[in-house]
Amino acid sequence: MIRRADRLLASPDATAALARRLAPRLRPGDSLLLEGPVGAGKSHFARALISALLTEPEDIPSPTYTLVQSYAGRTGPIWHADLYRLGDASELAELGLDDAFGTAICLVEWPERLGDAAPEGALRLTFAPGEAAEERRLTLTWEDPRWDDRLKGLRDDAA
Repeated sequence: MIRRADRLLASPDATAALARRLAPRLRPGDSLLLEGPVGAGKSHFARALISALLTEPEDIPSPTYTLVQSYAGRTGPIWHADLYRLGDASELAELGLDDAFGTAICLVEWPERLGDAAPEGALRLTFAPGEAAEERRLTLTWEDPRWDDRLKGLRDDAA
């Protein structure tokens, strides 16, 4: 059964705050699939979440050109992938994402490029522009029941 929660994020600060609140609920083997058009807030969310998981502050560049950036987090490795420039799903093996899905916290922008390689049990976050310039609508969807408890309080309160 697909579960869903909708959030209205009033500003980039609200987007980052939600990412920081989600971060400590994540464990190695968790995958977040970040969807939405260019400029919808995917990278901003990912940077805030990664920052909250790091033991030491560091620069978090967009992996648009490198495709994947990895970090050492408090609870294990963190992988941030931006698959926008991925030519074909066959290139995924070279990136090592298939192994990372089982051992790291993975954030994947443009997950539709994964094709059949999308990890089972992932949390899908779909970002869309809101009515105001900096406002974003966020829809979280998941099938794996492990997300039910982890998202409690996060999906029901105001950002």
